Amino acid sequence: MDLSGKTILLTGGTGSFGNAFVERVRSTWPDAVVRVFSRDELKQSEMRARFGDDGVRYMIGDIRDRGRMTRAAQGADVLVHAAAMKQVPACEYNPFEAVRTNVLGAQHVVDAAIDAGVPKVVALSTDKAVNPVNLYGATKLCAEKITVQGNAYAAHSDTRLSCVRYGNVLGSRGSVVPLFKAQAEQGGLTITDDRMTRFWITLSQAVDLVLYALDNMAGGEVFIPKIPSMRVVDLAEAMAPGIPIRVTGIRPGEKLHELLLTSDESRHSIDAGDVYVVLPEHPWWENPKRWVDGKPLDDGFVYASDSNAEWLDVDALRALVS
Repeated sequence: MDLSGKTILLTGGTGSFGNAFVERVRSTWPDAVVRVFSRDELKQSEMRARFGDDGVRYMIGDIRDRGRMTRAAQGADVLVHAAAMKQVPACEYNPFEAVRTNVLGAQHVVDAAIDAGVPKVVALSTDKAVNPVNLYGATKLCAEKITVQGNAYAAHSDTRLSCVRYGNVLGSRGSVVPLFKAQAEQGGLTITDDRMTRFWITLSQAVDLVLYALDNMAGGEVFIPKIPSMRVVDLAEAMAPGIPIRVTGIRPGEKLHELLLTSDESRHSIDAGDVYVVLPEHPWWENPKRWVDGKPLDDGFVYASDSNAEWLDVDALRALVS
């Protein structure tokens, strides 16, 4: 999508994705304006030191605050919703706080976008939202449903809302990469289960996916990238070869393998080349004509991290994390 001259509201803008997204916009569309919306003034000051004030606006606010969200959305052409509580243990220990941020916050984003007439909204989701086994995944599933269904309430306007759904992000804050780096310096790594697999995506690929969604969305889709899987033991070997590994046992709310697309969803999904697209299945939605060239998926198709056709081996992982 050409973002030249556009005003983009980016919730959770000080996070790992937010920094990568702002960097891409500033380098590719220097005349665009990004409103970085987040509640952490320290992280905003750090972003200001990195990007300056040219084309970037820094708005203190919380997606839990409906009034502030509405104000932030005024005059925006694009809204990218990346704000969330995402640490599984924190969500488990503080369940309603996760609901307030990830569920009620998503509703506030949708309401603000519709009321302000923001033409395009893309919300970031996660593989944890597919057949969720922890509260974080359950709240992100709710956020997906709220975003997709928001199109029904936007029928009178030009606002259209879609989601992107992807797996673990390489090197993002709170991910396993910085954890393994810290543990390697102490001479030993911990893994909850040596059979564990995960989907893997880089920050640059995540930004590409959001831009693809903005360019191709008709409203109500969930865009899923075709990305490789990796074995957690291979990542440990890539980052700290020869260092002892201790298996601690799987944690509450943790899966051995992740799903990005279920067999039930695949019945109303298509293969659009580099992505799978989950199409809205509500009867009042017309089939978006732009997807007629997509291929229907095989009956019972499942996109899971342990049965993926593409894998990152130890050497590929070492190249990525280095």
